[in-house]
Amino acid sequence: MKLRKRIKRTLVVALTRTVIRLFNAVPRRLAIYIGEWVGLAVWKLSGKDQYKTIRHLSLAYGDRLTMRERESIGRSFFINMGGNLADVFRFKKHFFNEIKPLVTVDGVEHLKAAFGSGKGVIGITGHIGNFELLAAYMNSEGYETAVVGREIYDKRLDKILVENREAVGLKNISTTDSPKKILSWLKQGKGLGVLIDTDSHRVRGTFIPAFGRWSNTPIGQTILGLKTGAHFLPVACLRTEDHQYRIIVKPPIEIESSGDFDTDVYNVTLACTRELEKIIDEHRDQWIWLHNRWRTRRQNPLD
Repeated sequence: MKLRKRIKRTLVVALTRTVIRLFNAVPRRLAIYIGEWVGLAVWKLSGKDQYKTIRHLSLAYGDRLTMRERESIGRSFFINMGGNLADVFRFKKHFFNEIKPLVTVDGVEHLKAAFGSGKGVIGITGHIGNFELLAAYMNSEGYETAVVGREIYDKRLDKILVENREAVGLKNISTTDSPKKILSWLKQGKGLGVLIDTDSHRVRGTFIPAFGRWSNTPIGQTILGLKTGAHFLPVACLRTEDHQYRIIVKPPIEIESSGDFDTDVYNVTLACTRELEKIIDEHRDQWIWLHNRWRTRRQNPLD
């Protein structure tokens, strides 16, 4: 690694640790304000991020959104992201006594029924709202949950992230771990949180329609879920206007078997994607429009 890159990464690690200490040294209200202000500043100062956000909203919605609406959604997302990160940075010290009491759950009956079956639960979500808080809350309520996460480019940053998750009782499973580890976890009737809304070549995927365009979508979670008989539950943790959180749990995805495993994998992944798309569409300013969901090309529009 070149010296300049090593220095840059070291500075990023140092800055991250400093920011975490800062957010834990001040009251939550002030931490949220700082996080939102930083998010807004990034939106205003980063023309590149603005361009990508507006472009991806255009790909998803076409002329159904005006330019002013796209800009408003993008601006709100960056503010929300800053507020979410402020709470995530406070997990170690303040999750149980301060953050968790701010969470309400809609659809808890679906959660109880799925975990009660003992077959394992795959929580289907994406980079919407405070997805780190989602898994932490589930685990704190007695629904033993692991999260599958991609390792960060710098091991020091990855360690900070993993330690933050483990501080609230979460088990972290890397995308590089053996699938047998996940199979064993699900067979014990436990929960697994997965993000299915990114175009990544690091995991196995297939093309699924999302917002009217072919989207390279992970299918590993579907394969493992079908093999174990686990329930697929669409879930999301959304910020509310009063700086609290609302977790929504949708009914489990139920698809009649076609008799062909590959077809079933496609159909279940499609159904999961559609449910997540509905949640994103209802809360447009909380999804990470910075990400190019359609980076990997296939003929568009859908035929």
